[in-house]
Amino acid sequence: MVVDISPKKLAKDSQSGKTWGRDRDIGYPTILACASLFAICPLAIIYFWSACNSYKCSLGAPINVLLSIPFTWKNFFGWVYDLLPTPTYYGFVVYFAWVALQAFLNVVVQGPIGTGQLTPAGHILKYNVNGFRCWVITHVLYVVFGYFIPIIPLSIVHDNWGGILVAANVLGYFMTFFSYFKAHYFPSHAGDRKFSGSRLYDLFMGIEFNPRFGEWFDFKLFFNGRPGIVAWTLIDLSFAAAQYNQLGYVTNSMILLNVLHAIYVVDYFWNEDWYLRTIDIAHDHFGFYLAWGDCVLLPYMYTLQSHYLVRNPIDMSTPYFLFVTALGLTGYYIFRTVNNQKDLVRKEDGKCLIWGKPARIIRASYITSDGKKHTSVLLTSGYWGISRHFNYLGDLMLSLAMCMTCGFDHWLPYFYILWMTCLLGHRVERDSKRCHGKYGEYWEQYCKLVPYKVIPFVY
Repeated sequence: MVVDISPKKLAKDSQSGKTWGRDRDIGYPTILACASLFAICPLAIIYFWSACNSYKCSLGAPINVLLSIPFTWKNFFGWVYDLLPTPTYYGFVVYFAWVALQAFLNVVVQGPIGTGQLTPAGHILKYNVNGFRCWVITHVLYVVFGYFIPIIPLSIVHDNWGGILVAANVLGYFMTFFSYFKAHYFPSHAGDRKFSGSRLYDLFMGIEFNPRFGEWFDFKLFFNGRPGIVAWTLIDLSFAAAQYNQLGYVTNSMILLNVLHAIYVVDYFWNEDWYLRTIDIAHDHFGFYLAWGDCVLLPYMYTLQSHYLVRNPIDMSTPYFLFVTALGLTGYYIFRTVNNQKDLVRKEDGKCLIWGKPARIIRASYITSDGKKHTSVLLTSGYWGISRHFNYLGDLMLSLAMCMTCGFDHWLPYFYILWMTCLLGHRVERDSKRCHGKYGEYWEQYCKLVPYKVIPFVY
């Protein structure tokens, strides 16, 4: 299928009748921001990696080294070269064998069939929700071949982290450009594409809504869940093994961090069907933002605490350990129970009890681009009557607990809570804009009933 790829023509053709989705009217500031992120994001990841790998996770140390030497272009580029990870044959083999394993499991392991939300073009897609089974199989294989039949060292990820970083960037950029090309020439669902008129913005945010290979291999679900989130706990275990190799034991901070991360990851896969109705699947298109982000940013930046605790091992006092544990578990309880309320109301079409009383809902109608009218329920009682995203408060509490396992000597471990605060804050605004475009006056009515976005009387 060959498509006229004139950006202005595509922008006009792809927006007719659309009621929600990503932005379609893009200004120059947005395009400039995308260009900046293309350049800055990979460099930032490399800087963080180098700070941990060579300077015990001190963010200021690399800059201090640069300032301590006479400035010449030769010295400057020498300093930059020293920061860069080295591509290695073994790093590429490990990484692409890992991705191939996850792709294989994603195809052959059968799970429950989940259903996504109605797309702007009127499609209801089905998903093979096998993430939890793939996560279990992956970790069993890791333990069997790393410990019981020691073919690979348990610290294999830690030992090849720099080479893997290069390989992950290669895949992230390849998927970015491949998905852009695919969206133009052989899209999975042409009616759900979005063209902004800016090639750069389309490359960054993506064009296709649900790009797939065949009927079941969904790009968004696979790249977020498999190379990204399955890897999360595997990376933690590998860095814990590296700490054991160095110290002869694993610190209680590393153990608690592994537990908190595992709770979050297992929850994601246990409730993967719920994830199909979140903003990542129901709103975002597949471009650099998700392709590179899932391959590089997620596994590297979300596991910074593990890297930190290898370079700076910490044994937490019992009171502090209990406090951080309580904070994390309380945050998780809020996160899960809030999400369960919304999921229950959706499954029961509003005919259920919330906190012992009949659920209060707004029955909102909307129209897809095929002209058909549909309805959804907006919950206005329970946690969802307190704020529109009370679940994000629990998410942030759990995120803070993860960071606090590293103590307070360095800023670097707290990148995660800063990132999550910005990410979720931005997501609140994107979700509000999307819902207003989708539901119109029904969303305005909902916002009057639930005026607070996350924290009552604060935000």
